[in-house]
Amino acid sequence: MKLKVMLGAALLASSPWTAAADEALMIGRFSAGDLRDWQTKSFKDETRYRFDQNSGRRALFADSQGTASGLYREIQVDLNRTPWLNWSWRVDQVLEGVDERGKTGDDYPARVYVVVSGGAAFWNTRSLVYVWSSSQPVGSTWNNAFTSNARVMALRSGTRDAGRWVSEKRDIRVDFRQLFGQDIDRIDAVALMTDTDNSGQRAAAWYGDIYFTAR
Repeated sequence: MKLKVMLGAALLASSPWTAAADEALMIGRFSAGDLRDWQTKSFKDETRYRFDQNSGRRALFADSQGTASGLYREIQVDLNRTPWLNWSWRVDQVLEGVDERGKTGDDYPARVYVVVSGGAAFWNTRSLVYVWSSSQPVGSTWNNAFTSNARVMALRSGTRDAGRWVSEKRDIRVDFRQLFGQDIDRIDAVALMTDTDNSGQRAAAWYGDIYFTAR
């Protein structure tokens, strides 16, 4: 089974890092060109990630042409202190004719993962996946086509917001409870991925800074 939705079993041993309730906990300072502590996980060839300013500001640019690899950062975040995940992203075009609920259409121009490790029981690792969908309506949710341990939520869809930067702010505890029916106090990793290995198409996206806040 292809387990790209779990970003591998590498997310099992994170070191704790929490912030005071009135502080932001920076996960990805992409506006500063900083990829320290981020690692690569490849599934089929390499999506190209690099920094540029072609979107109007400095950001992490992802370019996939039939490829699938992601970037992830292992970090424990105390959701009792900083439950809100914040980020911005931009997509100029989406994929054509893909059914994202099926295995042949499991491609996205942009997605952001929040991972809760299963520890030694790696098969219990769960991923909450926020996507810029090519076809599913905003607000829809579904199980990833390859594993029910990854639940997907469409925050943007199609070309309605394409060509401009949009910002997201999500309460991870609320969304995890909605999609998994469980309460959690922490997460163990954050990841992002632009991939087109199933459809063989091309996708490009920009990712802005990613950080947690108390409110």
